[in-house]
Amino acid sequence: MDTTTTAHLIGGPRDGSTLDVGGDALVEVEIDGMMHRYIRTTRQHDDGGPLYNYDGMVAPDGGEPGVEDPAARVASPRADAEGHGGTH
Repeated sequence: MDTTTTAHLIGGPRDGSTLDVGGDALVEVEIDGMMHRYIRTTRQHDDGGPLYNYDGMVAPDGGEPGVEDPAARVASPRADAEGHGGTH
């Protein structure tokens, strides 16, 4: 059985786009230095591909001073993996 890994993004800056996600439940797309999150849903596109809903935007290092305590914010998993993580 073939598994479709091309996701259809719903909402956010990439609304209507497709992306090869490899089956991940959380997909992060970097745009202009910010991480935009899309979360897999249980629904499927007409072509059988999974649908991912927009979940918002986060700074790669977590929270921004004055808005929230950056030390208390968990940064983006992708940013952490790429070595951008701040103190948290």
